[in-house]
Amino acid sequence: MTKQIHKITPENLTYEVIQNILENDIKLELSEESKQLILRSKQFLDRKISESEKPIYGINTGFGALCNIVISNDELSKLQENLVISHACNIGPEVPGDVVKLMLLLKIHALSKGNSAVQLITVQRIIDLFNHNVLPVVCEQGSLGASGDLAPLAMLFLPLLGMGEVNFEGKRTEAKLVLEKFGWQPVKLQAKEGLALLNGTQFMSAHGVYMLLKTFRIVDQADMIGALSLDAFDGLLEPFSENIQRIRPHKGQAETAANFRNILKDSEMQHKHKKHIQDPYSFRCIPQVHGAVRDAVRYAASVFETEMNSVTDNPTVFIDDDLIVSGGNFHGEPLALALDFLSMAMNELGSISERRIYRLISGERGLPAFLVANPGLNSGFMIPQYAAASIVSQSKQLCTPASVDSIPSSNEQEDHVSMGGNAATKALKVVLNTEKILAIELYNAAQAMDFRRPLKTSSFLERFLEEYRKRVDFVEVDVLMYEGINKTIQFLNETEFRRL
Repeated sequence: MTKQIHKITPENLTYEVIQNILENDIKLELSEESKQLILRSKQFLDRKISESEKPIYGINTGFGALCNIVISNDELSKLQENLVISHACNIGPEVPGDVVKLMLLLKIHALSKGNSAVQLITVQRIIDLFNHNVLPVVCEQGSLGASGDLAPLAMLFLPLLGMGEVNFEGKRTEAKLVLEKFGWQPVKLQAKEGLALLNGTQFMSAHGVYMLLKTFRIVDQADMIGALSLDAFDGLLEPFSENIQRIRPHKGQAETAANFRNILKDSEMQHKHKKHIQDPYSFRCIPQVHGAVRDAVRYAASVFETEMNSVTDNPTVFIDDDLIVSGGNFHGEPLALALDFLSMAMNELGSISERRIYRLISGERGLPAFLVANPGLNSGFMIPQYAAASIVSQSKQLCTPASVDSIPSSNEQEDHVSMGGNAATKALKVVLNTEKILAIELYNAAQAMDFRRPLKTSSFLERFLEEYRKRVDFVEVDVLMYEGINKTIQFLNETEFRRL
């Protein structure tokens, strides 16, 4: 069977392309256009080094506060190797393997644009790592998100030198052993290459793209699960009407309300007589809250789409202008702000979900307390709400913005930093927390809906529940609730709702 190949070109990556690459283990290959751009930029730099009598930052000078120290031409390779080795102080828990793959992909894409003056073999070796799932060990801590993601990117590219560790075939092992297995020689870095590899925002960017791919799915799930909870709670659909949204025309709000109207359009629960005339905010204000989250996600996605198609190392070469320019494209401020915004938005999705969970177990509107037929002897769904409350509280703590902090580094040469690396790792935790909270809501809402029988919800949600009940049983008496929650998380990760 012929393996699928994605050709690396200067054309923009999209979320759809990236998701397809990750989900289908698609291999990468440089286009002829990208090869020529890489070769041309390297030749340009070599010519500039040979002709220039002035020092060029990071190419024949030291780095950061050491930028005034000139390095001799015969030590330029050692300078770049030392840079990678000295900056590899990335520590803490490992980041997910898909984030590492994304870091490799995004760096390959950036280097292929021809502004970085690296060797062709360097880019090809990064592609080799990606294609063979040789994933360097990269950890959470160490990036200030301003000279790029220096420490994690140093860890990412140590294996090019035959150093560091990688995860390969399910094992963590020394990189040099895997290089030997494939017959790959360590890359001898040339002028500027260490900087081209380490300066950049790929740690922040990869986290952002990874969590956005999850978030696109989660915000849709939140509407479906929220709609099931609304019906199970015997809630009202009037607050979702089109005219309400028209007089406050936020895009996400209108989309959310339309989703609910579509999901519940033939629900028996919506056509039954209701004694109450108003719902709590956690139901009535879903369009306003879920909609605001949708708009925040849309904003964050636009920032990261720009970033994943940008060149963020330093200095950069501009062949047509005959220039090598030292700038600040590695500064992560756009990403740090977007990541903090995204984490706060996703926390709100989890926070309002937890309130709906509480309402479902509170014994209101004809539902039994804690959603069991014999409460007292059975605790039922009492403690899943505790778990959801605990997770929401943790997410609130993680939403303290990282982007408002800055600690100077490199002897005050780098005197303002974004802290985008910290924004990235904690935002991912919030996204994963929200996924868990919504799973707990689904577990509760499905249980509550079964107490409404023989009445039915909408045909769409009935098909959804039918699939869900193949994986997670109705709770008659007390059971191990963590098993049901974990099965629900797995169900949400594996089920394509639009196909139900």
